[in-house]
Amino acid sequence: MVRYVIKRVLLAILSVFIICAITFFTMHAIPGGPFNKEKALSDATVQALNERYNLDKPLVTQFFLYMKNMLKGDFGVSLKNGRDIATIIGDSFPVSCKIGLMAIALALVLGTVFGSIAALTRNKLPDRIIIFFSTLFTAVPAFVLATLLLLVFCIKLNLVPVWSVDSGSYLLPVISLAAYPMAYTTRLSKSSMLDALSQDYVRTAKAKGVRPGKVIFKHALRNSLIPVITYAGPQIAYIITGSMVVETVFTIGGLGSKFVDGITNRDYTMIMATTIFLATLMVVANLLCDLIYKLVDPRIKFD
Repeated sequence: MVRYVIKRVLLAILSVFIICAITFFTMHAIPGGPFNKEKALSDATVQALNERYNLDKPLVTQFFLYMKNMLKGDFGVSLKNGRDIATIIGDSFPVSCKIGLMAIALALVLGTVFGSIAALTRNKLPDRIIIFFSTLFTAVPAFVLATLLLLVFCIKLNLVPVWSVDSGSYLLPVISLAAYPMAYTTRLSKSSMLDALSQDYVRTAKAKGVRPGKVIFKHALRNSLIPVITYAGPQIAYIITGSMVVETVFTIGGLGSKFVDGITNRDYTMIMATTIFLATLMVVANLLCDLIYKLVDPRIKFD
């Protein structure tokens, strides 16, 4: 197992490096620059700024200089406001993390429960109701749901305060973030549970007179969680970093909104830092999910 973990960590580092390279060179290939403004700066000012942030050097040199500083923990400063990137991430990530963790917990728990109920009541009324709403939430984009929730519950009915750091409710942003993964997890759990219920070991347990609850929870449900865990890995990392659209709708100052602002302003250092942060979370979440497989199904072997 140690050998497997070391191999996965090395592959994760390589994956992050490749993502950094693709992001960096693609970002610089787009016309324009971070100092292009409606009110044009003088050539001398632009040249001084380029020299200050090493933008006057060849792209390959810029890339390796950035990677060298990043390995030291220095993500640079924002090209727009001069703030330290690490400080910006430190201030905005806790907000996205709190909302994201609540959303993914809600999505995985409710999705697994609803999917299991749908599988156990196949072709009956509960199954049809659950599948209808899971299909609906899968089809509705997050920004549409977030806008509707904001319009109805905040503006029209005035039941929930508009979100803010000091006051407001996490309820609507969490629901907006959790709706799609909950619906997808429901459908995934249903198909996995149906497959598990049709296996020989489940039929054998029933033939031996094992209690139905024990058959469902110990045998069928436990083995049906493997696809859910596989899906949960990257989804956890994605939601924790914050949905860019949902954060924009609710004016949440999380990491997702900072990423959008970085792209809009052509803030190279902000784009790189948030991309690296997200990529690292992705590979770590996938690695942890692979290790959790062993806890769920002891038959799984690590090579």
